[in-house]
Amino acid sequence: MNIDNFIKVPFNIENLDRFILRTSILKAIDYSVGHFKGDILDIGCGKMPYKNYILEKSEVSNYIGLDIENALEYDASVKPDFTWDGIKMPFQNERFDTAFGTEVLEHCPKPEIILKEVNRVLKPGGVFFFTVPFLWPLHEVPHDEYRYTPYALVRLLEETGFVNTDIKPMGGWHASMAQMLGLWVRRSPISTRKRKWLSAILKPIIKQLIKMDHYSDKSFHESQMITGLYGIAKKSIH
Repeated sequence: MNIDNFIKVPFNIENLDRFILRTSILKAIDYSVGHFKGDILDIGCGKMPYKNYILEKSEVSNYIGLDIENALEYDASVKPDFTWDGIKMPFQNERFDTAFGTEVLEHCPKPEIILKEVNRVLKPGGVFFFTVPFLWPLHEVPHDEYRYTPYALVRLLEETGFVNTDIKPMGGWHASMAQMLGLWVRRSPISTRKRKWLSAILKPIIKQLIKMDHYSDKSFHESQMITGLYGIAKKSIH
């Protein structure tokens, strides 16, 4: 998969399943990038698809990629700067100004461990940016552990020492329907012929649903639908 599919996200038949996810994460980064500065730690970095984008758009001066030992390899030409055992990160206390983790926490069997470590390696007042999926198929099985609500994330972050948590939705009802249609037509067990003509039929419908979607509300409420979540949390300065 071309790395540009994370930054220059095409809206085409082949990308109907990933378009909303990729564009939502990029919008979340754009909204939050003003908080990024200094030394940044990319947790569960994979092939670090946002590295150059963040270096260009923010005050980040040093980008460090960290991944779990024996992590799934997305690109043989891109290696993490450091690996860890999932228990203790190989960094001293208060090493980083910013931590960054997209679509990572759902893969952590004990998320409090990684969050405590993120808190430990952040400087006082340091920022942790994260995204998590909500409406998404099982992936990287069997290492797919959770789907989070905003309330669970706030509780976990507060219990592990973070303050001033600000969590926002990625996608509402219309985006959720568009994403399900895209996932169904591109990933469900149907024939290649059906997939091709159904994708062509559904593409303009998905486009219209995306256009209709509004998900800028900061508050969460009963019966709200979301495709995912993103947020910023800070390490206490005390």
